[in-house]
Amino acid sequence: MSSTVKENIVFESTFNEEKFNKVIYHASLEQDLKILPFGVETEIGEKGINISGGQKTRIALARALYSDRDIYLLDDVLSAVDVHVGEFLMRETLKGYLKGKTIIMPTHALKFAEVVDEIIVM
Repeated sequence: MSSTVKENIVFESTFNEEKFNKVIYHASLEQDLKILPFGVETEIGEKGINISGGQKTRIALARALYSDRDIYLLDDVLSAVDVHVGEFLMRETLKGYLKGKTIIMPTHALKFAEVVDEIIVM
């Protein structure tokens, strides 16, 4: 979406700074925001700066986390990030922050297969 990072994450919800900061952490965006010219107020998209595929994926993940749902359909958030970020997202976010939630995520990252409740092979 062509707007600020903050608007992309909060989307149509009410802004809550504590929740927002937790989401930034769990989407592994803290380092990215430090290098963006205006942090969370940096405009991205057509009228703003270009961001990497991994950053786009993690901003989309942050938006999903901010929405605080019971069920999450995540389009392989691990494929566009490096190994360390992927491990962080699996450990801290998918298994930690979203513990007790239903997560449906297609992935090629078979190394995480041992930590899931169910595998469906298609």
